[in-house]
Order: sequence, then structure tokens, then C-alpha cells
Amino acid sequence: MSAAAEHHPAYTGGRGDLLDIAEGIAADWAVLGVRGSFLARNLDTGEQLGFDIARPTPLASVVKVPLALVVLDRIATGALDPAHPVTVDPGTSSVGPTGLAAFRHPATVAVGDLLLLMLSVSDNAAADALFGLVPVADVDARLRAWGCDGVRVRHRMNHLYECAAGAAGNDFSLALELALRDEHAGRHTIETLDPAHANAGSAAALVDLLQRVWRDEIAGPPATAELRRLMGLQVFTHRLAGELRADTLRWSGKTGTFLHLRHEVGVVEADSGDRVAMAALTRADRRAGLAADVDLAIGAAGREAFEALRA
Repeated sequence: MSAAAEHHPAYTGGRGDLLDIAEGIAADWAVLGVRGSFLARNLDTGEQLGFDIARPTPLASVVKVPLALVVLDRIATGALDPAHPVTVDPGTSSVGPTGLAAFRHPATVAVGDLLLLMLSVSDNAAADALFGLVPVADVDARLRAWGCDGVRVRHRMNHLYECAAGAAGNDFSLALELALRDEHAGRHTIETLDPAHANAGSAAALVDLLQRVWRDEIAGPPATAELRRLMGLQVFTHRLAGELRADTLRWSGKTGTFLHLRHEVGVVEADSGDRVAMAALTRADRRAGLAADVDLAIGAAGREAFEALRA
């Protein structure tokens, strides 16, 4: 396949000044070698700004938000007990640097606490333990039934690492190099980086989902309320929330990171009553596991969008 053509973002914004901000964010990202999509929407006025909002992107750990909603819906309907104990064995559990995924010995954890670990510290083992209770196909089918057609759930979290290892062995640096090469070539050696096979979604679909959660327009109110609470406990605040830290603001979000992917979705709520949902889905054009400047640029986008969209 030939190299991907130069990309020109499609901008979204109901006013000229909102379009200007969207163009500025995309330009700032491009300077850093970052491509992707961004959408911010005031949940009460409907005003929004962004670019490439319909582009499907592999979600990495952002997929844990729809997974949590489906599990919480089952809890709310009585189909699943939040106190049900689940034993996670490190010998067979999923790879990851946090939570149960980093444990060296078996641990038994209640379903409700698996949700906490999955959303607060992005625990992959907790997520896949929940997928063991609510299979991938069931999660995806429930999203279809709710009309969330722009979000697809196709595999467990550990499949990310299995596919990377299949392409690059245990050399994570090589996996990153392959991801960057394939990004430019328009192909995907690592299957879980292909939106047609990955857990995938667009910025628009994710903001739509957040809007329905924050307005209690999906699942049941007990499920959406608990999802909002758990997303408010996320410990990673270095992206969209990076410049939204204030006593008068409350951030509830979920990051996603894998190889060159650096994402976050969430909602910022102000004491004034303003509520803005955001989704930043990025692909960095560099061989770096850490990219603080990219995280800072995502944070700057969140601040600019929030300030522009406040009523």
C-alpha cells in the first residue's frame, strides 16, 4: 500500500471563533508531530469545537469506559453482584504496570472494586477480569442496543500486548517503530492498531456517550451515577485535566495509552454549572514512550476549549 496522503483536518465549530480555536489546536499538535482528533461540547448549550471528530481510532484503555457502563448496568438490574469475588492470578492475568496487573501473587477482589481499579489506575487485569464476567461480544452488543454505533468493542485488553508481541516479540521499542512506520504507510502490522479490528471509536461517538452518561440518557441512573463517580477518581491528570485544576472545577476522565497512542476522554464541571465533555485521541509521530510535551498540548487544548465553550 502506498504512503498515506497528507492529511487536512475537517474542522467543527458553530461560530468563527470556535473554528479558529479548533484550527489552532490542530496546528499546535502538528508542530509536535501529533495527529488525531479532538472534540469538546458544552453539554447544556450544545456548542462544540473540534476537528476530525468522526475518524475512528483505536481506543487503548479508553475502552474501559463503555465496559464499565455495561458492567454497571448489569449491577443496576441485579444481573451481577458488585460484591461477587473474583480471583486474579498473575500467572494468567493481563499485562500492565498498575493495579492487579502488577501483582506477583493471586488476589481476590470484588466486582465493584475491579471497576474502581480499572477506572482509577487503568488496571488491565481488572478490566479483563470484568470481560471474563461480561464477554466482549456482550459488551459490544449492549452498546449496539443503546445506539452507540460509533464505539466498537472487539477484544480484551491483553490482546493489545499479544498482537504487539506477535509482530515484534518482546521488543516494545520495535513494536513502537512498527506502529510509526505503519501509520505513514497506511497499513497495520499490529492488528489492534487497525480501527477495523481494534476496540475503536471516534471523538464524536465518545462525547455522545459521555453526554448520555452525564444526562442520565443511557442505561439506568444508578449505573450512570456510579460511572461518573468512578471516573472522578482517576489518578492520572496529566492530559486534558492538566490545565483544568482549580477548586472550582471537577474533572472526571479516562486516559488511554499504547505505543504511539495518547488519549483521554472526560467531562469538566464548574461550580458555575458549566459542563463540557471532551475527547482527545492522538497518534504521536515519534519513538518515545514518554512525551510530556504532547500531554501538555492535550492539556492546553482542554483549557482553551473549556474557556471558549463556557456559557
